[in-house]
Amino acid sequence: MMSDKALKIGLVSISDRASQGIYEDRGLPALRDWLSAALATPFSTVERLIPDQRPEIEATLMHLVDDLACDLVLTTGGTGPAPRDVTPEATLAVADREIPGFGEQMRQIGLRFVPTALLSRQVGVIRGQALILNLPGQPKSIRETLEGLKDENGTVIVPGIFAAVPYCLDLIGAPYIETHRDVVAAFRPKSAQRPPADAS
Repeated sequence: MMSDKALKIGLVSISDRASQGIYEDRGLPALRDWLSAALATPFSTVERLIPDQRPEIEATLMHLVDDLACDLVLTTGGTGPAPRDVTPEATLAVADREIPGFGEQMRQIGLRFVPTALLSRQVGVIRGQALILNLPGQPKSIRETLEGLKDENGTVIVPGIFAAVPYCLDLIGAPYIETHRDVVAAFRPKSAQRPPADAS
């Protein structure tokens, strides 16, 4: 059963240099801006900027879900093949279940641009009643991954992963959320749809 509590989203940017102040983090602003444009449902965020250290990533994810009751956690960074890229391992370590389709679709979107998208190792998992998704590190890639690819007429060519997120949250007992269809259209079976909260 889905919950009627207010939606809370954890945002985690994972970067050694940004967390040390060597350069400005761009991951958290990109996530925040995209969610503000895409979600029609009110939400709050909890944000963390942390280094590429597996124990700290694991502890952060568990704290956001178990203690702060985040329904959705989006991470950015640390998903490549370099030795310091340990976000997927940390995410899988705290997971109750993996949902492979999220990672598969993220790589399909990336392959539209560069063959090195095959090297990305993003995963999607469930912990308790929360969904945790690893996203790429670049703001442009974050938007494309969440939103999908559209042609000049706005027709979706490759679906973004966020189209599946609201129904996934329904199924695991998280709050019911709605999106702005011009950004990303959430897909639900007709039996799972509610009347729109407003007509705007």
